[in-house]
Amino acid sequence: MMQRHDSFPAIAMDRHWIITRLNGTAEKLLAGMGLGPGQSLLDAFLESPEIQQSIENLSEVAFHTRTRLRTESAHWGGDPVLDAAATRISALIGEGLQHQPGLLPAFVPTTYNFGGLSLSFFSTFAQFGSAEDITLSEIKIEMMFPADDATRDTLLAMGQSH
Repeated sequence: MMQRHDSFPAIAMDRHWIITRLNGTAEKLLAGMGLGPGQSLLDAFLESPEIQQSIENLSEVAFHTRTRLRTESAHWGGDPVLDAAATRISALIGEGLQHQPGLLPAFVPTTYNFGGLSLSFFSTFAQFGSAEDITLSEIKIEMMFPADDATRDTLLAMGQSH
């Protein structure tokens, strides 16, 4: 699934957002941020000023991420790691950050600025489950899609250059 998703990024991670595997495009993009397998996307998001500064719509993304973490924790019947990360995001963006009344959007594009190159993505998550394999149910794959034509064209050109 991840290989077939290339030229677009895909990241496999565990329930605590620790990277377990990357496809080629994700590997290229995340290497520039110093991220790879075994590292926490949550810690990187919360502790790296460089990563925070690279996200053009940080407040919106952080609010959406905090909501997602709270939902994931509730799914697991409470998870101290996810709850702590949600609390840390609240400190980062301020508890007072509000969204428009009503339902949250289904997705929030994340726009990164890599040295003047702006790339915008929306993500879907695939999660697997099996009554026989609890470990498998804790793995999710974030598949990132270009949110605009410029991002799509840049990624497709990157894929052709190797």
